[in-house]
Amino acid sequence: MAKSLVVFYSLEGNCRFLADCISKAINADVMELKPKKDVESKGFMKYVWGGRQAVMKTKPELLATNINVAEYDLIFIGTPVWASTYTPAINTFLSDNDLKGKKLAIFCCYDGNEGKTFLQMKKALEGSEIIGEMGFTSPNKDKTNNSKLVANWALEMLKKL
Repeated sequence: MAKSLVVFYSLEGNCRFLADCISKAINADVMELKPKKDVESKGFMKYVWGGRQAVMKTKPELLATNINVAEYDLIFIGTPVWASTYTPAINTFLSDNDLKGKKLAIFCCYDGNEGKTFLQMKKALEGSEIIGEMGFTSPNKDKTNNSKLVANWALEMLKKL
């Protein structure tokens, strides 16, 4: 039986919702990335500070987890879109973990559009096999539909192993 992991960062709960749906659909373990010092989730300045960090490709220190990504056959990686790219927490994860040769499925959440998120993630993940990608517009606004969409997608990704 393939061992699956969902790795995600979520500031406002959208990616957390999707990660939970994936985990339930395919019985995957979950690894939430939590920066030691995160962006404030309220107010306009979250866009300024979060966007600046994303553009500058910062790598915040993350709280430790007891998960070894090397043990997994399939890894889902989820991120909100900040300034048309993936978040600083995902940047730290990608630089701290050797994912070469791993099968990966990537997903993102956004209010506007995915920007260059998938393109930039694929560039950062060279040497890995990206077996699928999916973007979601404001997943928490239509939980019923999005939970079905992401669960079906996750099951399709498992079939590609």
